[in-house]
Amino acid sequence: MIFTETSLKRAFLIELEKLQDQRGFFARTWCQREFAVHGLNIQLAQCSISHNQRQATLRGMHYQISPYEETKLVRCLKGAICDVIIDLRPGSPTFKQHYSVVLSAENYKMLYIPEGFAHGFQTLEDDTEVFYQISEFYHAESARGIRWNDPAFNINWPLEVQVISERDQQYPDFDKNIDSFIGNTRTDVLEPLQGT
Repeated sequence: MIFTETSLKRAFLIELEKLQDQRGFFARTWCQREFAVHGLNIQLAQCSISHNQRQATLRGMHYQISPYEETKLVRCLKGAICDVIIDLRPGSPTFKQHYSVVLSAENYKMLYIPEGFAHGFQTLEDDTEVFYQISEFYHAESARGIRWNDPAFNINWPLEVQVISERDQQYPDFDKNIDSFIGNTRTDVLEPLQGT
């Protein structure tokens, strides 16, 4: 795997190293040893899949607060998405900045999202499937979100939103409620995870 740190510290775009022959190719999508060498979280609590019927479906921006913060590894198995993350770590030099990338079944790219980030995506094709590897169990009381069009972040989504949940439309403005968003977010997430 090829690890490239994004403009947001400790968030990585990961590309496959394909071993090709007449049958096609073989590649690793997860390796505990390689992730640990890069200082990334190797804990894996659960895997999830998201199926999205329509193009321009938007999910996000979601995260969990401490002590149930999540690291996620996201890849698109079918179709394509515009994947977006926001740095919510108060001590980070990229606090409140976002990063976006197209993940697709064709490009095989993955996005490693560390603790302290909000995550969401918009589908670019019908019948899109997204696969998540997650470091922490879902904890409903710790689940939080940021509105997809919050002016504090100015995210430029590629398509006009066609499908979105009521919950994702109704999160309050971040800048007006900042304490409720980051009050319980760890500030030490920039330190090495020591193989946890």
